[in-house]
Amino acid sequence: MTEIGFSLSSEEHAPLDIVRWAERAEQAGFGYALISDHYHPWVDAQGHSGFVWGLIGAISQRTEKLVLGTGVTCPTIRIHPAIIAQAAATAATLMPGRFFLGVGSGENLNEHILGDKWPPSDIRQEMLEEAIDVMRQLWQGGSQSFYGDYYVVENARIYDLPDEPIKVHVAASGTRAAELAARVADGLISTSPDAEVIDTFRSMGNADRPVYGQMTVCWAENKDDAVKTALEIWPNSGVPGELSQELPLPAHFQQASKNVTPDQIEESIVCGPDAGPIRDKIQEYADAGFTHVYLHQVGPDQEGFLRFAEQDLLPQLQRAGAAA
Repeated sequence: MTEIGFSLSSEEHAPLDIVRWAERAEQAGFGYALISDHYHPWVDAQGHSGFVWGLIGAISQRTEKLVLGTGVTCPTIRIHPAIIAQAAATAATLMPGRFFLGVGSGENLNEHILGDKWPPSDIRQEMLEEAIDVMRQLWQGGSQSFYGDYYVVENARIYDLPDEPIKVHVAASGTRAAELAARVADGLISTSPDAEVIDTFRSMGNADRPVYGQMTVCWAENKDDAVKTALEIWPNSGVPGELSQELPLPAHFQQASKNVTPDQIEESIVCGPDAGPIRDKIQEYADAGFTHVYLHQVGPDQEGFLRFAEQDLLPQLQRAGAAA
């Protein structure tokens, strides 16, 4: 059974609105959400990028049942993993049993801001694996020191720890990252229904671990409006290959996506007012092996989409066997 969740896009909405959409998603029937962790939006048209740990604190006090994960945090360059370990522990104590940490190797867009060198992908993967080791050691409690290839921690103790271990889910878009996730993660996060990535993850270690897939949609009362909104707000969906990890500025993403066409948008984003195409795309994720699919509604009309989900989409999915 595929579990359906909601995506909180920090790049598109002001902080108070993010908190409001989290509360409203819970009311609409979504059982979980993932919240993006960015320093910059992808393009200036998105216009926001609140600090995720402040947002999580606020969401923890405005929701009662909603499970929340970061989708995803980079614990390697912009913020030291020892600080992420403390932030995640605090989030987990504010939301007992309702928080998990999603991590990834990051994008230059967010990680270049302190002037650090942006390393090649194999080094970023090594840094991520060591960062996870750092965080899990600190979550053991007591005074901890760590001397690794990339990180040093000396006599650090996190005093506020949750009663349950913090689950760490690792983002992967290719098989090498999936192998890393298979070695060290409690679950996998990805953004396309790529069965090869899932099979790689499943083939190593515990095959019962959850797999989360982000699926981007743009609901509107007519399809033309939906495509127009998606092209304006989320043209970065058409940026090919590894560029999304390498470009440093929103202006560069705007330049890279200036030739993206409405047809290309429709290939990457499910647009329009009908539940059928969304159901079909969710089924693609399920067929590829995803246990969870969380929906990212592009654009300002979050209330319209959440009302549609509450009254139409989620009931249809539940009748078909999916769980909100």
